[in-house]
Amino acid sequence: MQQHPNVRAVQDALAAAGARDGSGRPAQVRLLPEAVHTAAAAAEALGAPVGAIANSLVFAADDAPLLVLTSGAHRVDTAGLAASLGVTRLRRATPEFVRAHTGQVIGGVAPLGHPRPLRTVVDTALEKYDEVWAAGGVPQAVFPSTYAELLRITAGAPADVA
Repeated sequence: MQQHPNVRAVQDALAAAGARDGSGRPAQVRLLPEAVHTAAAAAEALGAPVGAIANSLVFAADDAPLLVLTSGAHRVDTAGLAASLGVTRLRRATPEFVRAHTGQVIGGVAPLGHPRPLRTVVDTALEKYDEVWAAGGVPQAVFPSTYAELLRITAGAPADVA
């Protein structure tokens, strides 16, 4: 099977960043047998806690893209996050906005591998897990990482998002 261009872009970005998984090995995108569109589905497929799934959510922050990597165990408090970031308007992005800024579809948005780097915040709740899982560019692709690696490879800022 030929690798999807989004998966290749994510794997290339992981390699370029020298990304490591929770065991210190180079991070590798893994294709699951089926698409996982929710944190609960990803957790079940991986045998991981739902909180260790790093959901990649794109928001329009004063009309600029903002990528929020949040624990699958909770929802983003948009009002609280907007206030902490000094943003006047923070809203969930449309599928078209997400694709325009990431080149990826909702359900498969990776933390990296986008046409241009996105302003990113990483949920501090992910720090309690030795290994976290993030999307790999399409809904059936994931890769292992750590909280510290997600901060590093995305140039993200830590944030309490719930």
